[in-house]
Amino acid sequence: MDIDRFLAEHDATWQRLGDLTKRARKVKTPSAEELEELVDLYQRTSTHLSIARSAFNDPALTNRLTRLVADANAVIYGTRPRTVRALARFFTVSFPGAVWHDRWFVAVAAALTFVPALAVGVWLANSQAAVEASAPEAVREAYVEEDFEAYYSSEPAAQFASEVFVNNVQVAIYAFAAGILLCGVTAYILILNGSNVGVAAGLFAAAGESPKFWGLILPHGLLELSAVVIAGAAGLRLGWAIIDPGDRTRREALAEQGRRSVVIILGLIVVFAVAGVIEGFVTGSSLHTFFRVGLGATVALAFWLYIFTQGRLAASNGFTGLLSEEDRAIRAQPAVGALVTS
Repeated sequence: MDIDRFLAEHDATWQRLGDLTKRARKVKTPSAEELEELVDLYQRTSTHLSIARSAFNDPALTNRLTRLVADANAVIYGTRPRTVRALARFFTVSFPGAVWHDRWFVAVAAALTFVPALAVGVWLANSQAAVEASAPEAVREAYVEEDFEAYYSSEPAAQFASEVFVNNVQVAIYAFAAGILLCGVTAYILILNGSNVGVAAGLFAAAGESPKFWGLILPHGLLELSAVVIAGAAGLRLGWAIIDPGDRTRREALAEQGRRSVVIILGLIVVFAVAGVIEGFVTGSSLHTFFRVGLGATVALAFWLYIFTQGRLAASNGFTGLLSEEDRAIRAQPAVGALVTS
């Protein structure tokens, strides 16, 4: 195609697109007809840009069309509204959808955590020999009477919450990343965490101080352990993708599950932040045990209800929590609707 003919045929379209773009920036609520025309001209000019790049060696024309398309795109898909929509979709669709998709691995991770915790706790609570073998008597007494409780008020609340948050995120990342080693290391991390909880619970039970232990661990622990279990589930699912890739190659299965697991870990960062705030400002506070435990239980229950309801809804709409699904959903939103909200 001759470039002069190309310019003659489409120059009016480009002029009109530029005018509509300028007007849309000035007017907060342009008419529906103008919005529809703007979107149509934007799509046509995008096609013209592709033709210009492939058919003509004219930097001036390419720059002109690139600028027109970029300006129109900024109006149609407004950066801030799109970012807000993407963030909203992440927490209403992608994150709960990813956790729901891996729900059976969440159940396995929970078993790997809480079965050892229960077993070790019951053993220590009912075996004086096991208690004596766990640590010297003076160490046990200090741990139950002072050290365990003092830990939660050992630093200023904000600093303590920050340190707990960083530590928990590191544990979650280790549990997730270790999954690539065919699930074994992730399973070990979950079992070790659960056993440590069981040791503490058992020692307090053996000393007749169980209410004190649960009053300190439940406010933050319900949410914190939930997040650790979910991170472990993401690691187990990652390893299982290598062990049993199904009808995909192992590389394809690992790449797909990796994208889903990253969504889970990103979402858990927020969960760990909330758990850290509770641990820093509530667990070691002077609030009555009833209120501290009640707050922790309420937050944990709300989290699991959110995962259950939003996860099931995401699954019913065909989403499995992949990052690419979120991107496609945003791109698939009607352009006119996106413009109206900007």
